[in-house]
Amino acid sequence: MAESSSSEPIADGIVAVHQLEAPAARLLAGPVWDYVSGGAADEITLADNSAAWRRLRLAPHTLVDVSTIDTSIELLGRTWPHPIVLAPTARHTAYWPDGEAATIRGARAADALYVQSSLGGTDLAGVAHATHDADQPWWFQVYIQRDRGFTRELVAQAIALGAEALVLTVDTPTLGARDRDRRSNLGTSEGAAYPILMAAAPSVPDEDIPRHRRVYNPLLAPDITWTDLEWLVDLSDVPVLTKGVLRADDAVRCVDAGAAGVLVSNHGARNLDTVPATADALPAVVHALGGTVPVLVDGGIRRGTDIAKALALGATAVLVGRPYLWGLTVYGAAGVTHVVEMLRTELDMAMALLGTPTIADLGPDILWPPGVV
Repeated sequence: MAESSSSEPIADGIVAVHQLEAPAARLLAGPVWDYVSGGAADEITLADNSAAWRRLRLAPHTLVDVSTIDTSIELLGRTWPHPIVLAPTARHTAYWPDGEAATIRGARAADALYVQSSLGGTDLAGVAHATHDADQPWWFQVYIQRDRGFTRELVAQAIALGAEALVLTVDTPTLGARDRDRRSNLGTSEGAAYPILMAAAPSVPDEDIPRHRRVYNPLLAPDITWTDLEWLVDLSDVPVLTKGVLRADDAVRCVDAGAAGVLVSNHGARNLDTVPATADALPAVVHALGGTVPVLVDGGIRRGTDIAKALALGATAVLVGRPYLWGLTVYGAAGVTHVVEMLRTELDMAMALLGTPTIADLGPDILWPPGVV
């Protein structure tokens, strides 16, 4: 948890999400900051995730009536006032005393969809209580466990407690070479427990091997295959989306297996270094799926213009992770809300200046050169 947490009103000068990064770093213990900010190996993809959005240039229309801007979207049967989703991120209790409950309150105040991580710091009963009290819709992110029976029970519990969709992470049969985490030995430190999944974790089979040399993680199934996706779709009575897809052919196969949506993601650049930035992977996935299901994207979203570019490339919505954790660390629920509101305000401004009064107007022609993706 943060060494200290502010209850002060959010400073008037904080107008962009990047301004919260340094204050969060000062508040968090070194290993926790390494966990939230670090990527895999040389962090090439980590840097490229944000840089790829910045490389794209915009081509605004002129002389368009933009007196009213509508940022609303439709996503799996719900209308949302904006396309900003809070991505599943681990153990919020490391950032604020009541952890996920604070994030949920912040999401509700910002009218943002919240995706609960199965590596959360609050158990599902606590998450359900917080979402019920806040009247907050939520999705549940799933890792397939070695014990499929446990996964079945966990999914059934999440759905019974109100999860409206499942997000299956498909890119993590094991963790990546997260050098910062391996140096800090974070997995054995205080606050590293994951109450939702710990009941499924067997004793570490290679406990005599130094932690920096272990390949497999007891919380993750290394034998996850397409059969598991089909199995999850069959046992669930809510939509199942797949998260961690970069290849167009895999995206098509996800939908063929029953996925109701695809999240283009490289796991925050925390798994395999030197994979493409999500901005670079997105167009091919969108083209291959041809509008059959929603396509969402995460990775490096830091500005409203990044969101506009993602939507222009065909995304239905974007997910943000690290920025709202910065806000949570510094200001709790209010910080989460403020991060979403800053991004939404910037998106409003960008849409007005692009001559695109609705989300539907954000097409490939607003990218430079016009009409070329």
